[in-house]
Amino acid sequence: MGAYALKPDIRVIAPWREWDLDSRQKLLAYAERHGIPIEAKRAGSSPYSMDANLLHISYEGGDLEDPWQEPDETVWRWSVAPENAPDEPEIIELDFENGDACALNGVAMSPAQLLKALNETGGRHGIGRTDIVENRYVGMKSRGCYETPGGTILLRAHRAMESITLDRELAHMKDDLMPRYARMIYNGYWWSPERMSLQKLIDDSQATVNGRVRLKLYKGNVIVCGRKSETDSLFSQDVATFESDTGSYDQKDAEGFIKLNALRLRMRN
Repeated sequence: MGAYALKPDIRVIAPWREWDLDSRQKLLAYAERHGIPIEAKRAGSSPYSMDANLLHISYEGGDLEDPWQEPDETVWRWSVAPENAPDEPEIIELDFENGDACALNGVAMSPAQLLKALNETGGRHGIGRTDIVENRYVGMKSRGCYETPGGTILLRAHRAMESITLDRELAHMKDDLMPRYARMIYNGYWWSPERMSLQKLIDDSQATVNGRVRLKLYKGNVIVCGRKSETDSLFSQDVATFESDTGSYDQKDAEGFIKLNALRLRMRN
């Protein structure tokens, strides 16, 4: 769908649909005959279909087609089992600019460098394993296992950064739109006009998502330990304090607000 969006007259050849390569073994044999590189040491012996990129690895097929069957430990390639992860937690810090992670522990990195480093660090601590039954666009349900160490860490850190830099209603609106945005991408509509228009709104919302997040990585968990923004934090200790009233927030103001919002409930009763 992306190819058609970018070059409408392109010819797409899909061997699985058009040729007689209707099984995984036939595809592997074809690749071997024609010198197409495959990770042979795992591809030939593993019963699973694996797709890997910088963000994740997915595993399907074999005994994973039974949703009751727990994945064997030999399935996973990037991460250790959480119970086998180090007994000591690791503390990391991520810097964000305009919603994008740009530095790890104070060291500036490109997006690719940062994701690669987080994949290695997260995998070492058993982070990022997911086992789901998903709903395919064509209607079937499919069980797959995924490893996304770096992505799991980035998501937790990004949400923590947004928590102190995004206006409440803007954050809620963005959360309302996220499932729709995800569906667009999952279903192949990355180059659609609706995705590109929505992207402008999302990018605009990220202009203030700047600062640093501190995380603890421990046995499959990503724990937020701290977050701060020198330029865009909306968090005020004077307003949010549970200690003596400083005059910046009058608790009595809430009385009329509560009565107005409760009016229909009182009338109903």
